[in-house]
Amino acid sequence: MRRVAEWTTTALLVFALYLVFSAFSGRWGLWAPDELLAGAVISLLVGFFTGPFVWSRGGWRLLQPQRWLLFFVYLVGPFLYAMAKANLDVAWRVLTGRINPGIVRFNPNLQTDVGRTFLANSITLTPGTLTMDVDDVTGDFFVHWINVKDASPTADAVCGPFPRWARRVAE
Repeated sequence: MRRVAEWTTTALLVFALYLVFSAFSGRWGLWAPDELLAGAVISLLVGFFTGPFVWSRGGWRLLQPQRWLLFFVYLVGPFLYAMAKANLDVAWRVLTGRINPGIVRFNPNLQTDVGRTFLANSITLTPGTLTMDVDDVTGDFFVHWINVKDASPTADAVCGPFPRWARRVAE
């Protein structure tokens, strides 16, 4: 019975998201009948195949409104600031040629896949860094960094406040 609830909840959430993204695409109203049918079939398939996987790994946490608020605060605050700062830093390094690239390894002490994915995406979206791999066993991140100052840096040295925010939002 639990699997049916997971499957149904996921399908409904995916269908609601589909309705939002495809609003006003129909000829005579919000949605065309064939679009609604296609969205329902796709949502059912996505729910069937991904529902149990998502919910067994703590996906329910992402439905909490305070996490969405924290995520929004993160995007318009620390992430936007870090992105602007990194853009200026990379532009300066390109113009002056002061580049010391390398691959560094650090452990941000994140426990969940969602938290690790959140951090990996934040690092990769910031200019000058690229998440190359995450060790599933130890949780170590391997990041290509444009300006390696230390061969064994801390998480704060590479990505600043991102791990703390990933913990707040996703764990």
